[in-house]
Amino acid sequence: MMTVGFVLLASGVSAVAGAAPAAGDPPTPPKVPAALAVPAGAKVVARFHATGAQVYACTSAAGLYSWLLARPDATLLDASGAVAGSHGAGPSWKLKDGSAVVGKKLAQAAAPEAGAVPWLLLGATSTSGTGQLTGVTFVQRVATKGGVAPATGCDATHVGTEVRANYSADYYFYTGGAEPSKKP
Repeated sequence: MMTVGFVLLASGVSAVAGAAPAAGDPPTPPKVPAALAVPAGAKVVARFHATGAQVYACTSAAGLYSWLLARPDATLLDASGAVAGSHGAGPSWKLKDGSAVVGKKLAQAAAPEAGAVPWLLLGATSTSGTGQLTGVTFVQRVATKGGVAPATGCDATHVGTEVRANYSADYYFYTGGAEPSKKP
């Protein structure tokens, strides 16, 4: 797969969606639309700010061309701004402490900021290692800036190429709670 030589720029730096915790205190959960609320009993255990890119691939189906999300590629920063880990395909989050979580999208809501990827609620499908992400059950992506797919540039000559759309977001990690049962 080739990579297209341009980058979409996001404006500014993400604002914190919840109050900054004091050392040792858990982060304050962000205010989110009802669709993105975690289930009763879920408690926030970690918050990281991500900076990087949403990587899109140019694809073709039935003669139509479109940019599809291939993967995120971001660095996770702790409250002091130090590198704490990474966010990549899966989607997955891996910390330097050896813990990791893989998730699946449960719900999304439009970002309040124009040109930003949606806010998400994700359910953990697996966790590994020991550390801050051990036992995580839910992840929220909020305070997004940038990251949307280009509106143009995907055509027959660009199929298989990738483009990086710079973005930032805050990720909140929860333990506990139970995914609501789906009604038929």
